[in-house]
This record gives sequence, C-alpha cells and structure tokens, in this order.
Amino acid sequence: MSTPGAPLLSLDGITHAFGRVVALDRASLHVRAGTVHALLGENGAGKTTLMRVVFGLLRPDSGTMLLRGVPTTLRSPGDALARGIGMVHQHFSLVPSMTVAENVALGGRGRFDPHGAADRVRDVATRAGLSLDPDARVEDLPVGAQQRCEIVKALARNVQLLILDEPTAVLAPSEATELLRWMRGYADAGHAVVLITHKLRDALAIADDITVLHRGRTVLATAAANTTESDIATAMLNGGLTVPDGPDLDHHATVTAQDTVRASGAIVMQLDQASVRDADGVLRLRSASMQVRAGEIVGVAGVEGAGQHHLLRLLAGRMTPTAGRVSIPTQVGFVPEDRHRDALLLDAPLFENIALQGVGVRDGVVNWTAFRQRTGTLLQHYDVRASGPDALARTLSGGNQQKLVVGRELEASRQALVVENPSRGLDFVATAAVHRALRAARDAGTAVVVYSSDLDEVLQLADTVYAMHDGALIPVARDRDAVGRAMLQGAPV
Repeated sequence: MSTPGAPLLSLDGITHAFGRVVALDRASLHVRAGTVHALLGENGAGKTTLMRVVFGLLRPDSGTMLLRGVPTTLRSPGDALARGIGMVHQHFSLVPSMTVAENVALGGRGRFDPHGAADRVRDVATRAGLSLDPDARVEDLPVGAQQRCEIVKALARNVQLLILDEPTAVLAPSEATELLRWMRGYADAGHAVVLITHKLRDALAIADDITVLHRGRTVLATAAANTTESDIATAMLNGGLTVPDGPDLDHHATVTAQDTVRASGAIVMQLDQASVRDADGVLRLRSASMQVRAGEIVGVAGVEGAGQHHLLRLLAGRMTPTAGRVSIPTQVGFVPEDRHRDALLLDAPLFENIALQGVGVRDGVVNWTAFRQRTGTLLQHYDVRASGPDALARTLSGGNQQKLVVGRELEASRQALVVENPSRGLDFVATAAVHRALRAARDAGTAVVVYSSDLDEVLQLADTVYAMHDGALIPVARDRDAVGRAMLQGAPV
C-alpha cells in the first residue's frame, strides 16, 4: 500500500434529493492523495449520486466540497476535468458509431488528428495494461472492450483524481487483475482513485481507505487495514444486522469440485457440432456440442471474446448456426448482460417493459390492464422494489432492474432460461436475490444456462461447467483450477 498523502478531496454534509427521495443525507467522504479509496454500499445507497456531485453532474442541496483544501463548486463535468477529476461510469457514455480514437478525442480542442488520436490511445492503453484497438468502431466492440475504452478516455485527460464506477464488472479475471494493478501504480504515483465496487475482496486487497454508504448516509469510514469483509457487510446492511452465511454473500470465494450430482432430467436444449461465423467470415464458435437438462444449471466460463456471446445467442434463439444443429424450445427466456441497452426501456413504465416479452409473436389488441396486474404480481414474487407497475424502469436501482428482467424472462419461459453476467454491477445483497431466483427456477425444472465473466460465480451456480477457449466449447470438471486452465489453454492434449 502507498503512504497516505495530503487530503485531495473532502466532502462534508452532502445532501441531495430527487423530489421526495433523499439520495444523499449529509454524506461525507475524504480522499487522500496517493491512495485508492473504495466506496461501497448496496444498490441505491447513494454511491454513484455522490460521485456525480464530485464530477459536476449534480449540484448538492447542501454541504461543502474542498479540492486540495480549497472550497470548490463544480457546475459541469468540464469544470471537473479542468480541475483534474475524471469519472468512468458504470453504463457507457460512448458514441457507438465512432471509433475508439474518435471517442477518446471527443471533447478535446483544436483540429482532430486521427493518427495522433490513435497513437494517444495506444500509448495510454499500453501504460494501463489494457488491450484496445484505436481504429475499432465502438458499436462493433464487446462490452468489456467498451469498458476499456471508457477507462482510456478518462486516463487520456491526465486526471489526478479518477472515479471508477464498477470498472471490473465486465472484465475477465486476468483483465481485472491488470486493472487493479494499474490503479495501485496510479495511486502510488501521487494520484488518487475512488473505486466504486461490490467486490469486497477487491476493495480490501487494493484500497487504502474504505467508505460505506447506506441510504445516503456515511456509516463507515476507515482504513482498509482496520476492517474486515464482515464489518463492511454489516455496515452495508446498516449495522447490527447479522449477515447470513452462504455462498451468495460473496460470490468470489474459492469453490472446489462439486460433491453432489443432481438428478438427470429430460434434455431441453442441445447443440450438435454447431458453428457460427460472424459478418466478416470469422469463425466465432467451433463445432460446439452440449446438452442442458431440465432442473440443471449449466455454467459457461471464458475470457472475453472466446465465443460465449455467440453461444448464448444460439441457445436463446437470437442467432442461427452457420453449421451444425441447435435444438431449443419455441420460447427461451434471455437475460443479456447490458440490461439498459438490450433488456429495458428505461423511460417506459414497468408494465410496458413486461409487455416487451413476446413482442413480434403476439397479435391482437394489447390488454394493458392484464399487463399491469401481471407486473404487480411479478414485482411481489421477485421482490422488485418499486412504487408499482406504473413506475419508470429508470427509477429502479440496478439490482431491482435485474430482478425485473430475470422475473419477466422466467415467467415467459418456464422451460429454458439463458443468462449473461447475472450479477453485473450488483451488490452482494442484490446478487444473492438473483442467484436465489436462478436456483429456484432450476429446482422447479427449468433448464438454465449461465455465463459470467466472474469464474467464481459460475462455479457457485453451476451443476455442470463448460469452458470456452478460442471458440471451442470444452466440458470440464467443476474445479477452479481445471476451469481456469481450460479457459486459458483449451482442452488438454
């Protein structure tokens, strides 16, 4: 860990309300130069709202902000960047039709120099240990590469205080390790990082200081060396509450080979030597064969770009193979990793979002009253915290949005469900709720396929595991080392 430096950012008594909802209630945060500061809390605790105040996106209703000891008011992100504050948001702010280099250069001054912008991206990405093609169009990039573009875009502004909102949520384990290592070096060079994360072990491994918010209030502020995962979990639950044991609370724990063999059900989904080539003719999935049975969770692990994107969409009926065969039910529930882009209409009410399932298949007059009633039942059954079926999807926390999507897809298809990165951006409480829903679906006889960029999450959920390597689908023992080797090296010779 680095030696703590002088105070760089001090927030005291920060209050902000959205109408009647108090998002921040006299919150405080003190970030020292030369440190990594982890900011934790349940979804909806106010973490992102507080950082949007720091980045000039929101003006607090009250409270003080000192930057390098000087009272500061930020009126825009431009103000923040000019003062050396950068922020990488959990949900991307890139222009899809532009290249990586164009996105990184966007907002700069003077004439755009494409060669200079590309060189700048290569330089920043190399120093950060992030693989990124400056000439690639953002809309053609997988989610993990888009995340890396956001990070490089912030680093290219030469900021001294960098806010990262769930930066490792969509990164492969090796990429996440490299990013955390970069953060440490960045802080040791005299800068500061505020890391919003739900991975408690990452926070304790990398952070010098930790702040926990609960319902907009600062409930814990301490040196990382003076606290434990249990202390943090208790603070996130508002203290005094017993945190139940079990794998759901920390899906990053080491998981060994499975001891229990589940009963075999009927085959619900099957691939037989299925291959997929993309629009450029590149072979993305190579002669994949697998079976998924009723009452089984099949887990898929793989580094980004290994072929899982195409595999999941084959199983979900969103894509057809260029060779081989796919056998799936007529309707398969699908939960994509980017719920904002691919699963929800954020500015539409919840009942309209529920009605999205089946669009293009149903005909006739839409019974909106029935959809409102159905939505109300779903909210209750899946513990989705919302004011009611007429609430806008945007008003829900990330965890409640995810539970809504999982519930919608399960209610539409009890036979089969395909889920991509189920806990992306969720805290451990929301993650536990989503995991319980997936296990309950399995126990009710649903065939479930889960891919996660978090290997430990795959191992915790799965009854059967496949690894992906360079487009190949490899059956592997449910053992962390074995899966990891298959992901990186392919099938043993």
